[in-house]
Amino acid sequence: MTTATKPVLTGGCQCGAIRFALSAAPVKVSICHCRMCQKAAGAPFASLADIENADFAWTRGTPAVFRSSSIAERDFCRDCGTPLSFRRIDGPRIEILTGAFDRADRVVPTQQFGTESRLGWVVAIANLPSQTTLQNYGPDKLGGIVSHQHPDHD
Repeated sequence: MTTATKPVLTGGCQCGAIRFALSAAPVKVSICHCRMCQKAAGAPFASLADIENADFAWTRGTPAVFRSSSIAERDFCRDCGTPLSFRRIDGPRIEILTGAFDRADRVVPTQQFGTESRLGWVVAIANLPSQTTLQNYGPDKLGGIVSHQHPDHD
C-alpha cells in the first residue's frame, strides 16, 4: 500500500499503539473454528479478513509476532495484547481478525473452516436471551464507565 492511497478500511489494537490500513477490499472473509485459532483469539472461533500484502500496511507501531506453527505467525500488540493477524510465513496475504477493524460491520464472513473443532453451542448463540449494554448496566453505571480503549478511528 502506498502512502498516497486512500484507505478502504482501517483498524488497530485496543490501546492504539498498532494501527493498519487496507487500500483494497479483502479477498475473502471467513470464520475459522480450528483449535489453534480458538486459542489465538481467546474465543470460540476467529473471524479473519484475507488481504493481499500489497493492499495492507501497518500505519502505526510494529506488532509483536508469535510463530504459532511451522507455517504461520500471528501478530499482536505487545502493549495491550490484542490479537491482530494470522500470516503464512512468506505468504502473499495477511489475515486480520475482523474485530480489529474500525468498522467490523463492513467485514462480513462468507465461509467457515476448521469445523471439526466447532463448539457445539456456537450454532445456537443467536437464539440466546440477549440485552444491550445499556440494558445490562443501566444508564447511571454505564455513564460512569471511562474507556481506555483507542477510538475506532485515528
